[in-house]
Amino acid sequence: MTNNTPADVRQFTVADDDDGIRLDRWFKRHLPDVSFNLVSRWARTGQLRINGKRATPGDRIEAGQVLRVPPAEPARAETPTARPRRERPQLSEDQLAYAQSFVIHKDRSALVINKPPGLATQGGTKTSEHVDGLLDALIFEAEGRPKLVHRLDKDTSGALLLARSSRAAASFAKSFSSRTARKVYWAIVVGVPDIDDGMIELPLAKQPGTGGEKMHVDEKEGLPARTRYRVIERAGNRAAWVELQPFTGRTHQLRVHMAAIGHPIVGDGKYGGKEAFLTGGISRKMHLHARRIRIDHPDGGQVDVTAELPRHFAESIETLGFDPLLAEALTIDEVKFSETPEGKRRKAAAIAKDKRKERKGERRGRGRD
Repeated sequence: MTNNTPADVRQFTVADDDDGIRLDRWFKRHLPDVSFNLVSRWARTGQLRINGKRATPGDRIEAGQVLRVPPAEPARAETPTARPRRERPQLSEDQLAYAQSFVIHKDRSALVINKPPGLATQGGTKTSEHVDGLLDALIFEAEGRPKLVHRLDKDTSGALLLARSSRAAASFAKSFSSRTARKVYWAIVVGVPDIDDGMIELPLAKQPGTGGEKMHVDEKEGLPARTRYRVIERAGNRAAWVELQPFTGRTHQLRVHMAAIGHPIVGDGKYGGKEAFLTGGISRKMHLHARRIRIDHPDGGQVDVTAELPRHFAESIETLGFDPLLAEALTIDEVKFSETPEGKRRKAAAIAKDKRKERKGERRGRGRD
């Protein structure tokens, strides 16, 4: 999320990790002090805009779009007729223990949890239990509840990063938007890709008629999407264990990309249909796991955490005869800032600035002749 704050209005550029979410969810994630009623009022009066066009709270936003947000309003004194603020439900002892059991890393600025499969990151229609609703259990010694800075699909397990302060959230958001963060996923896919180490570059867009709930490859209207995959091991021609690294953050990117090259992720009936399920005792659950996250730490150094596999995935690894040591031997490529979109933008701006200086010097030189 990039903030280019003018004097009267605020402008934010939608980051990759916010691609596809509703506008009201964006406010809840990045400007939690702005109430839904205020967002609705801004929309009704035309003050809330996406790329210059009027927006509503239910609009789904896309990475790269510019949000125009009115200036923050001063807090108004409570009056006897003011509606009481809705309080979040108190968590039970079981819920507290359940949420805290996920934690695999904790420091002053960051938490990393190992999200189980089947638990949504945020709430929605017919979704009552989610990570967002359990964040009060993860306050520990901090002043406030941690903040979500990226998402995992409901059926995807693994490492999910949480920021423990607004400062940390802004730092992590910058790393995601500049693409210096690295996320490594493990998956079991149907069949075996012809190339062991490849890059999938297929643009993605929301599939018409699905209400934004399903994505598809769209060469004309889709947003750029890049995924690197590496085959760790194969089980004959039946299945392969692969490592996936997303270089962009589109909705369902890994799932759509693997299905598009003919190797859907095992258990992903949404994109692979009936072909996404294996027989022989292999679980029908999704076999996609966020194994590792590495990101710059706000206080220096890096957060670099790995998450253990859920039971069904580990059992499938054993059933298919895969060797866990082969996956551990793979390394993550270092990311050079100069090769990220932000790094390239700054380099281009510096070159343009130098050229302007040269032209200005030439004009001054001619004036002295």
